[in-house]
Amino acid sequence: MTDSTHLVCQACLAVNRIPSTRLADSPKCGKCQTPIFNAKPIDLTAANYQKHLQRNDLPVLVDFWAPWCGPCKMMGPQFEQAAGQLEPKVRLAKVNTEAEQQLGAQLNIRSIPTLIIFKGGKEIARHSGAMGAADIIKWTRSYTG
Repeated sequence: MTDSTHLVCQACLAVNRIPSTRLADSPKCGKCQTPIFNAKPIDLTAANYQKHLQRNDLPVLVDFWAPWCGPCKMMGPQFEQAAGQLEPKVRLAKVNTEAEQQLGAQLNIRSIPTLIIFKGGKEIARHSGAMGAADIIKWTRSYTG
């Protein structure tokens, strides 16, 4: 029996069980047929945040940002570029702290951009300040393998 990985679909929030050996084969959601990975971060809201953090078996790297933040705007394309390099070993997501103020407060986000890596729903690493794609990848891999 092969090991499988549980991943939450970004479109319909269905939890998919995918053989770990098939993660790089462009898997699609069994319910809605949306690609599981698309080299872009997922937008998290109060409605879907907990499900993505707790039901994804992969580490989840979350960028906490705001639309008025200059460094956040500069890092946005770098974060997206990192998604293309880190998937399918890490799931990337973004939280707009302006729209989701409760999430920012709940996680004690004091400055933005802030990156947090979650594994099994628990925070395992945090970094505040903008980074380029190469630094995001290096920092993330240092905690996720």
